Amino acid sequence: MFQAPKVSLGNLDAETAAMLIAAVADIAVIVDYDGVVKDVAFHSEELAGELAGHALWLGRPWTEAVTKESRPKIDMLLRDATSNAATKWRHLNYPAVVGADIPILFSAIQLCDGDAGRVIAFGRDERPLSVLQQRLINAQQSMEQDYFRFRNIETRYRLLFQTASDAVLILDAGTSRLVEANPAARKLLGEPRRKAAGEAGIGRLADIFGPEGLSSVQALLANVRASGRPDDVRARLMPGDRPGGREVLVAASLLREADDAFFLVRLSPLGADPATAVVSKLKFKLLKLVESAPDGFVITGRDGRILSANAAFLDMAQLGSEAAAAGEPLSQWVGRPGLDLEVLIANLQHRGSVRLFATTLRGAYGAPAAIEISAVSVMNGGQPCFGFAIRNIDRRLTDEPMAADTRPRSIEQLTRLIGRVALKDLVRESTDLIERLCIETALEMTGDNRASAAEMLGLSRQSLYVKLRRYGLGDLAVEGGH
Repeated sequence: MFQAPKVSLGNLDAETAAMLIAAVADIAVIVDYDGVVKDVAFHSEELAGELAGHALWLGRPWTEAVTKESRPKIDMLLRDATSNAATKWRHLNYPAVVGADIPILFSAIQLCDGDAGRVIAFGRDERPLSVLQQRLINAQQSMEQDYFRFRNIETRYRLLFQTASDAVLILDAGTSRLVEANPAARKLLGEPRRKAAGEAGIGRLADIFGPEGLSSVQALLANVRASGRPDDVRARLMPGDRPGGREVLVAASLLREADDAFFLVRLSPLGADPATAVVSKLKFKLLKLVESAPDGFVITGRDGRILSANAAFLDMAQLGSEAAAAGEPLSQWVGRPGLDLEVLIANLQHRGSVRLFATTLRGAYGAPAAIEISAVSVMNGGQPCFGFAIRNIDRRLTDEPMAADTRPRSIEQLTRLIGRVALKDLVRESTDLIERLCIETALEMTGDNRASAAEMLGLSRQSLYVKLRRYGLGDLAVEGGH
């Protein structure tokens, strides 16, 4: 309320007051005490058009302009205004000409007393607020859906974590302190150390591993944190019910959660333990499948020397036994010596895996074969080793049938020769390929008009005929007949 309205506002005439009212309200309605509309002002022509304009309002009860559920609110607005009671804002809905109802928030005041009294109602268009409210509701529903989805994921994770037969620890990557351990880990660590594997994050690696094992595990975690790749190492637990402590394989991987990082550590007891019997049987079956696979499988050390090879590789390399390959460099049979395998190993060290690397394999008696290699780098006891899957593609069917002419007919075929043909031969083949493609394109563009094709290529007609005979293009006998 103004402190001195008569002084600050002065004597306002009706026109000025009408302009002020129309400026501050999206819609202003003047009604008599009976609720009949005497005048209406809209802030914008757009809103006036959406509410069917002035013509349908003037001289009619205000209640006829609103929806049915809003009519009692108009009566309450008029009653509050004429009784000098505190006026409340009322939410009224107007039927739009097209589309959904238009929400308007109204407040009313009395203009003067007596029989000629009027009530003026100020309205605010609530649609922008309704849009924001709807967006808020949609956002809340989306957050609730995400919350329930994440809660279900967490429930599944907890169930898997608690029921897993493997001993699993979660460590803080920054401090290496124990955050959580599953029941299998608690059982493996033993009753005296259960508190060290508690959920309060009070456990330390020194409570779990002996002095020698502790240094190995710390080095393992530092390597995993630096490289981001999973790794494993052998270590001994703190002495418990067995002399010297039990030896386990410690496998660690890095987990990131927002700005935090954690280590997921799996402890696998080594030796003949009943808990690992099922896993050992599955691994044995997998090894039998690899040994009997039709594709070659080779395991090498970081120096590229063969540690193990299956029967399919021995057959491709024309070797009588695995002993003939053990300890020998894989480059002795695969790729060009000192080149292809070095490129392959460099990619493995940088990326961790390589797919469909095309090269050749030379048998012990000189029989070459085109092969594709897919390889992966893994850690074994803290040392890297490489696994190679080798597939013979000599008899692979191509999408394009090969003609009797064995020369390459496309860039794809030409690139397949890299590593099998000397560079000078590749340059000669590529020159011929480009020349032939240009001639074919010129003949196609000129409708097989050889005179025009020769002019387009900047050749004499005789030179074009020589090249056509060289590449076996066109029917020269028919041309000669003309």
